[in-house]
Amino acid sequence: MNNLAFGPAVLGNTVVWKPAESASLVAHLSMQLLREAGLPDGVINVVYGTGPEVGQVALTHRDLAAVHFTGSTATFQHIWRTVGQNVAGYKNYPRLVGETGGKDFILAHPSADLEALAVACIRGSYEFQGQKCSASARLYAPRSMWPALRERLVDLTKSVVVGDPTEPETFVGAVINQRQHAKHAEALARARAEGIVVVGGTTDASQGWFVDPTVLEVPDPRSPFITEELFAPVLTAYVYDDRDWAGTLRLVDESTAYGLTGAVFGADEHAVAEAGDALRYTAGNFYVNDKPTGSVVGQQPFGGARASGTNDKAGTVWNLIRFASPRATKRNHLPVRDYRYPHLEP
Repeated sequence: MNNLAFGPAVLGNTVVWKPAESASLVAHLSMQLLREAGLPDGVINVVYGTGPEVGQVALTHRDLAAVHFTGSTATFQHIWRTVGQNVAGYKNYPRLVGETGGKDFILAHPSADLEALAVACIRGSYEFQGQKCSASARLYAPRSMWPALRERLVDLTKSVVVGDPTEPETFVGAVINQRQHAKHAEALARARAEGIVVVGGTTDASQGWFVDPTVLEVPDPRSPFITEELFAPVLTAYVYDDRDWAGTLRLVDESTAYGLTGAVFGADEHAVAEAGDALRYTAGNFYVNDKPTGSVVGQQPFGGARASGTNDKAGTVWNLIRFASPRATKRNHLPVRDYRYPHLEP
């Protein structure tokens, strides 16, 4: 998240950096490194505190020029409302750049490679404990493939090591804080009660905030488990009829408010092209036969639209230019001569 502060500073701005409470140590250590490298005091100013506490002061200040935000959709919408309500009091109209939530999809065509698909589901859903906005959280699988895919997902999920992230064999560590863990525990308790757990579905807070990697299967494509962001190592699957490819494309497009990342798996190039067209606005980062997460800065511009943000593509000129205020200058090197009005000549 350091780019949120460093990018605008590189463009010549003075920055107030308010890190998330759970990321305060990272911000502190980053600033130590910048000072040692020679960054003058006052260029980037770290302010610790709660969002509402800091935001009430920063977002209403007359010199606010821009907001560079990564976090929840609800928080970004609150920022937008606050700026709108105070728009008459600013020196300039503030630029609002945000990257928010996601409920990212993997869509499998019947022609998909089963093993590649299964591995992508596991890695895309469980890396970083599923606590990244691009994590794959919903899977649309064809009925003809589902029994074999389901079995493979169960086997791979059971092989995932959960525990101390300093141990080399660990793949999934603890989620970031107690509040998130409680949210996940409540959701998975509902999933168990509904009988939709395929594998996993449990949590443990005895020695840390752990959530077991989980696959759910829902009969209803509008279930909250497959439409609402959970931000956990949980993948929710919906099984569609092979003959309803076109309807499934519409379902993927319309099921959530988000538009961050997504992937389609298939060997049928016509079907892949059809998905690319139909899902044009479902994902700012679209992947073909690969997991929909893990973009590399400088190679894959990152960001999405709809409820997922302003799609300003972090790590690119499209993002950085939002923090510059261009000026056009014209200079005349010749005397002005107007032959119709000689008396106006210099």
